[in-house]
Amino acid sequence: MKTKSLLLAALSFSAVTFAQKREIKSAEKTVESGSYAEAQTEINGLESMMGQMDEKEKEYYYFVKGRAYLGGEDNKNAEDLLKAMEAFTKVSEFNDGDKYGDDATTYKQTAMNAVISSAVDDQNAQKYDEAATKLYTLYTLTPKDTSYLYFAASNAVNGQNFDTALDYYGQLKDLGYTGIETKYTAKNKESGEVESFPSEQQRDLFVKSGTHEDPKTEVTESRSGEIAKNIALIYVQEGEDEKALTAIQDALSENPDDDALLRSAADVYLKMGMTDEYEAAMNKVIAKDPNNPGLYFNLGVGAANAGNAEKALGYYKKALEIDPNYAGANLNIAALMLGQDKEIIEQMNSLGNTKADNKKYEELKDKRLQLYKDAIPYLEKATSGETPNIEAVRTLYNIHIQLGNDEEAKAYKTKLDAMQG
Repeated sequence: MKTKSLLLAALSFSAVTFAQKREIKSAEKTVESGSYAEAQTEINGLESMMGQMDEKEKEYYYFVKGRAYLGGEDNKNAEDLLKAMEAFTKVSEFNDGDKYGDDATTYKQTAMNAVISSAVDDQNAQKYDEAATKLYTLYTLTPKDTSYLYFAASNAVNGQNFDTALDYYGQLKDLGYTGIETKYTAKNKESGEVESFPSEQQRDLFVKSGTHEDPKTEVTESRSGEIAKNIALIYVQEGEDEKALTAIQDALSENPDDDALLRSAADVYLKMGMTDEYEAAMNKVIAKDPNNPGLYFNLGVGAANAGNAEKALGYYKKALEIDPNYAGANLNIAALMLGQDKEIIEQMNSLGNTKADNKKYEELKDKRLQLYKDAIPYLEKATSGETPNIEAVRTLYNIHIQLGNDEEAKAYKTKLDAMQG
């Protein structure tokens, strides 16, 4: 009697197993017919039977489930695509993915590419939260691809979802993420396009075959400085100044000579009004790149923001020593000069009608006109490039009106009208 019961149990289990395979097969046929929503319903209905499936059936189940959610070539439903990736990932967890593992990997890559495209579309449409969510989910499904976590954090910042951004950046720091990559490229002779390769060996094979030329190996810059800066700036944004300082100083203690990090530290110090620290950081950067006019320009901006016009003027002039046509420095020098105009007008308006006052008035008037004349060369430099600064053009127009230079005023009015459309 006991033997008979065991036999019945075995027969019953075999019947259940056969039924499961038949149901999964039915769902697969539905997928192949293109009825993906119906296939999803069928495959999800089998989830309650997972406990009775063996390894091979589970491998088969997740493979079909992945295909059901992957859908056709035109599927742009990111939620479904992510479910497909999750299912294809599980294929290799059962039966070592012996039967469906290779195909699952191919399908997973297809789904991943579609999700990436969707996230890029969200980013371009300024739907930063949606992009961040998709990219973070991609990271959880492919944890070796830590760049997805980095881009998720960047989108969270752009969407001003600062708590989420801090969480993601914290994970990146814990992982020791730097973002440094070695890129292997070569130019396709037929198309003329520069193409990337997963390895140096593969690239060199294409070059040797004659289809590609001009092989290059490039190492990307570290993103550690940017991450440290963003963490600090988030804390500044939220009024957590001490945490901001700690974040940037911790990063500097690990990499005191990192150029990108020093620039990031300078940005934070400037944001927090820490002028001395800002200048110290910028001077370290300048020591490494002394012929960069933009660095002196930035120092000038920092000094101007701190109310030190004289120091700002010195930095701007240093930038012009390196590049006389540096538009920003020319424009800001003119702005510093013309900034004295308000004070002169106030002095003129405060005078009375005495002989001494009238004399003082004429002196101030001459001083004001001389300011305009002194500013003109700098403003002209700021308008001489391919993309002239419209505010500089407008200021030149107004200055020439004040100076009575009718021809010059007319010329700048014509230029201003053309720029304004």
